[in-house]
Amino acid sequence: MLHKVFSAMSGVTMHHEYAVQITQPLAVKRYLGAVNAQEARHVLDETFGAALHHAQGTHWGDSSNKLSWLIPDLAALFPEGRFVHLVRDGRKVASSYFHKLSAENYDDRSNAALQDWYDGTGPLPPPEKPYWWPVPRRGDPMAETFRGFDQFQRICWHWAEINKVALEALAAVPRHRTLFVKLEDLIKSPAVFKEMSDFLDLPYREADFALFARPHNVNRPEDRLLDARQTAQFESIAGEMMAALGYAGAAEYAVAY
Repeated sequence: MLHKVFSAMSGVTMHHEYAVQITQPLAVKRYLGAVNAQEARHVLDETFGAALHHAQGTHWGDSSNKLSWLIPDLAALFPEGRFVHLVRDGRKVASSYFHKLSAENYDDRSNAALQDWYDGTGPLPPPEKPYWWPVPRRGDPMAETFRGFDQFQRICWHWAEINKVALEALAAVPRHRTLFVKLEDLIKSPAVFKEMSDFLDLPYREADFALFARPHNVNRPEDRLLDARQTAQFESIAGEMMAALGYAGAAEYAVAY
């Protein structure tokens, strides 16, 4: 959605998951401690830095959850960079990932390959997306429990953990460089979109806001509410983060395509 809206603006180069076969493995390795800050920043400078150097216009951006694991490195490399932490009700995210991404995220085989590599019992997986979804770090209280999770539970853990990491990392970034936005507010309120536009030093136009009326990047235009078992699993794993993000007590909503 953000890619489509901002790409339509003059002077803006906007991406969705820029260089993902580089950034996604890098992000997971950084989270798991397999690369250090210096190594991560070298790769980011050769990708994002190079892209910025050769970009035309006034703004360059990327909309990618992969970058959540790399915030400290991005903030250090690009001191003028700004970060929008865009969140959505985790139940909708988990349902979408489970039903629409399918084997692209946390399938048993790919997850086992990454876990074996992290444990030192298997080779490095290839850079394709299915292999590079993080597992809990050594010493994490969830590490052993996670090994018994099914695909849906892994997705729930990912949503909670990626937001936890983003919140902690962004708390260390100067406040004028960060903005927290709920998707549910953004698609309903022109004022929220104007706030985001102002934050990014971009012009606000009502015609741009109209693009939020219909969901984008949808490979299958369908919405599935969680069943009772999934709801219980999600609440057990991600209920605390739901409360932290202001979703506690809210009923799960349906999306009309």
